[in-house]
Amino acid sequence: MKKIAILLESLIYNSSTNKKIDLIVRYLNSVNIREKGYCIALLTNQLKFKYIKKKLIINIIKDNIDPFLFSMSYDYVGDLAETIALIWNKKKYKNKKNFTNIYEIILDLNNGKNIERKIINYLSCLDANERWAFIKLISGGLRVGVSTKLVKKSIAKFGNVDIAEIENIWNGLKPPYQDLFMWLDGKADYPKIDISNTFYSFTLSTTIEKKLTKNILANNDYFFEYKWDGIRVQLVNVNSDTKIFSRNGEDITNSFPEIKVVSENLLVLDGELLVGKNFNVLGFGQLQKRINKKKPTKILLEELPAFVKVYDILFIDGKDIRANKLSSRRKILEKWFTEKNKYNLEISKLIYYKSEDELEKSYKKYPFIEGIMIKHKSSTYNGLRKKGTWYKWKKNPKYLDAILMYAQRGHGKRSSFFSDYTLGIWSKNSVIPIAKAYSGYTDKELQELDKFIRKNTIAKYGPVREVKKELVLELAFDAIQKSNRHKSGLSLRFPRIHRIRWDKPVNEVMTIEEIKKEFLIFS
Repeated sequence: MKKIAILLESLIYNSSTNKKIDLIVRYLNSVNIREKGYCIALLTNQLKFKYIKKKLIINIIKDNIDPFLFSMSYDYVGDLAETIALIWNKKKYKNKKNFTNIYEIILDLNNGKNIERKIINYLSCLDANERWAFIKLISGGLRVGVSTKLVKKSIAKFGNVDIAEIENIWNGLKPPYQDLFMWLDGKADYPKIDISNTFYSFTLSTTIEKKLTKNILANNDYFFEYKWDGIRVQLVNVNSDTKIFSRNGEDITNSFPEIKVVSENLLVLDGELLVGKNFNVLGFGQLQKRINKKKPTKILLEELPAFVKVYDILFIDGKDIRANKLSSRRKILEKWFTEKNKYNLEISKLIYYKSEDELEKSYKKYPFIEGIMIKHKSSTYNGLRKKGTWYKWKKNPKYLDAILMYAQRGHGKRSSFFSDYTLGIWSKNSVIPIAKAYSGYTDKELQELDKFIRKNTIAKYGPVREVKKELVLELAFDAIQKSNRHKSGLSLRFPRIHRIRWDKPVNEVMTIEEIKKEFLIFS
């Protein structure tokens, strides 16, 4: 555990991406193949412990530590792993055995026997830093500033291979990645994956400044299409068995049984999942009624049928065409749409512009698009975010003033600050919640907000603090719509802090009735 504890701590205290990659590579060079695989699984949140839940961990601590002391400490520290690492009294227990390798710990805890006793034993065998790493290991949620993309880059550097070779097989691999590291060590062939049940990494875009579009419009090197307000999905089909994967690779096939394609050999499509009858797009709030419904009812299927606007094609007839230029893939996709059978699919239409004003005005015709995608015709489908190939031009956000109601500590680097906020609006003479936000502010603004919250707390509910309703925050958001899940009856799409309105009195914040009128939402 010592090596992994040192790695995780080092990752937290280094903000440089290149330095983080070097730290991971150094670790991979220092451990055996099983440690390599389980470390990668830990960093990418792929470790699962069937018999361990967060509630079990907390109950163990409360049974062995004074509950009041633990609650006060947890509230102050803000991070469960750090609290346990500091508060655990190992002197009370007799150390029986001590595994130093994480793969031994994982195998030991996954056999389902004497879990509580084993956790107590590990906590008593390890030092404070190792205890912190151990709790992170079994509870997940590292928050050490490492993304899956960064881990892939680290693996590519460790094995001295192109990251595209890692991307091509990544989602077909499973922990502890033995085949991957055997290949990287030159002891085995390139790993084989189950192509019929594999999610292929999406190619991503970068946000473009609107002033730069003038040069793009001046030539004919780009395709334009609408960016719809749904969820990005990938359709993988072999022998007419359609799998639907979400952006993070989750299999959501059962939630959308009406979406089918017909293909004997491997076919992979990239598109946007939406709901609406006859391909008439409804808002994201309506789509949410279908998301996570593993067995949608017949009524729901009839009222909110799902469909996919298809953007791109990655494989056809078993052939990988991701290395083809976009212009070539587009022709293949258009031909496939004229020849093949499919259900609830519609090709994403290309749109054309001569000026920025024309571009700006066009997407205002449709309420449920986020903006416009701009893709270079020669771009390949590389599963990465490569600057200069795909851009997104997003609509200008909407703004709304709201009152700070509650605050909670963040995690990781924010565990010392109250950084997660619940914000409200007026409903008659009371303030009711309308959104939660935890991004958009600068480090300096976070410190100012944290200071205000500490000075103006009026009640505590576990880790949550209620504050005096005296501070207004301006929220930026992409859309507003009716919602039965929120007390206000409204929900905001992607709310984030735009600025702190120290100057604005709370009585100037709009009422729920005024908001509905302002944003044309009718009860």
